[in-house]
Amino acid sequence: MMKRYHILVIGICLFATSIAFTQAAQEKIDTAAVSAIKSEAMDHSQVMEILSYLSDVYGPRLTWSPEYRQAAEWAGSKLKEWGLQNVHYEGWTPMGKGWTLRRFYAEVTEPRAFPLIAYPKAWSPGAKGTVRGEAVYLKAKTEEDLQKYKGKLKNAFVLLDEPRPLQAHFKPDATRLTDSALVRLADAGPEKGPMFRADSAMIQRFIQQMQLNAQKVEFCQNEGATALFNVSPGDDGTIYVQGASVPTAPKSLADLFSARTNPYSADAPKILPQVVVSSEQYNRMVRMIEKGERPKIELHLEVAFTKPDSGFNIIAEIPGTDLKDEVVMIGGHFDTWHSGTGATDNGSGSAVCLEAVRILEKLGLKPRRTIRIGLWGGEEEGLDGSRAYVTQHFAERSGDFLSQMMGGGGEVKTKPGYEKFSVYFNNDNGTGKVRGVYLQGNEGVRPIFREWLSAYNDPTAQTLTLSNTGGTDHLSFDGVGLPGFQFIQDPIDYGTRTHHSNMDVWDRAQENDLKQASAIMAVFAYNAAMRPDLFPRKPMPAPRPTTGTN
Repeated sequence: MMKRYHILVIGICLFATSIAFTQAAQEKIDTAAVSAIKSEAMDHSQVMEILSYLSDVYGPRLTWSPEYRQAAEWAGSKLKEWGLQNVHYEGWTPMGKGWTLRRFYAEVTEPRAFPLIAYPKAWSPGAKGTVRGEAVYLKAKTEEDLQKYKGKLKNAFVLLDEPRPLQAHFKPDATRLTDSALVRLADAGPEKGPMFRADSAMIQRFIQQMQLNAQKVEFCQNEGATALFNVSPGDDGTIYVQGASVPTAPKSLADLFSARTNPYSADAPKILPQVVVSSEQYNRMVRMIEKGERPKIELHLEVAFTKPDSGFNIIAEIPGTDLKDEVVMIGGHFDTWHSGTGATDNGSGSAVCLEAVRILEKLGLKPRRTIRIGLWGGEEEGLDGSRAYVTQHFAERSGDFLSQMMGGGGEVKTKPGYEKFSVYFNNDNGTGKVRGVYLQGNEGVRPIFREWLSAYNDPTAQTLTLSNTGGTDHLSFDGVGLPGFQFIQDPIDYGTRTHHSNMDVWDRAQENDLKQASAIMAVFAYNAAMRPDLFPRKPMPAPRPTTGTN
């Protein structure tokens, strides 16, 4: 099957390449440079060593945390060591409190003792020493149901969620993009309308659930509970965990993205310790309680906060020559969640970009345009770092973040750097190898990418799709009309095992895939820096109504 597919792909690619030649002047590609880049990337790679430092030594890299700063200082020192120029850190707001886990364990002590596979939520407060109490299942589907627990939660460990049904795994966790999936991507047209689509009833149900969740948290706090437990959406002992919940109930979908109070905010209210428990053990505790048992829990949770401060991005450059005032950028987000070490989200993308600039410097290539690397903070909190960077240097679009994500937003106000910007390439879809590029609906770049990928000569990396992928930092550029692209990558076990989980560790990274991704990133950056013209742009995004979704 794979052999037949490769023959088909090569045939399609050759046909597409012939069309590209008729649509645009042939790109002038330095094939000797491409060959040298591939050789350095494949035969003398440092990408896994870079990733090991980012994850094993300095991970995780939670936004605003001391660990993020330590990792950034290491990355900055390597960039200087490799010969990059203008290495610096650029701050951005909102400000946030750093959070570090010092010590943690949780276990059921009665009637049967067993340790819990669990992890505290980021920005959860610590407990006062070792605390003990009874587990209580808060079975409430309405605000009225909560009143049944009045006076029953004092010093309790409250299980907030319904048990999560589990099924056997009959499909592999790790996969590569199939033949048919790549064909569907290649056939896809540009996406129309907003990125997020949901009918009003679905939005209303979502908001109602968020409101009930906030009411539960507030009720437990008022009743004097000791800690709150949630069930992990994963299984097999995998814990998916993000930030702690603050009991503020959204009144609309836009409230979720507005300047509201978050657990890391300087004015965040006091909250209870919050822990995510493996689904298997959470389910067991619920079943025990429903059978009349009264499980007892022991918890020790020590954390450290830092005072609120701005976040920051890591920036460095390979200066250009005759077109040095024009800029090509590569990047990915540097921040992570905290239960793993941030290896595939997004240590892998950061390592790929670092390896790409190391390769270009090692080979002594002299790009015409300046090649700039940006490693972004605050992506997990809403693309904060990259959006602030684009706003400061290139352009700003009015309107709230949700409006922009849904295709709305106001006018784009450009800055002097806007006209000198060429293109941005992002890597942030896990450890998988590059299979092509999402074109963001920009048909004008197709012949360029087609020739670049043909010259790179990897038959497994030839797919171009007009469709968009969301959720990462290329959107900060694309949202103001600048060419910004994310690579199509094999999923491996990103969505099934490592994304925002305690299994996001170095061992899950695929070495050969990261070598290939590093080579392609370096080739794309160099090709973009050497071509005679800036990258083709889509029409400037038109102003659209901002959201007030209720």
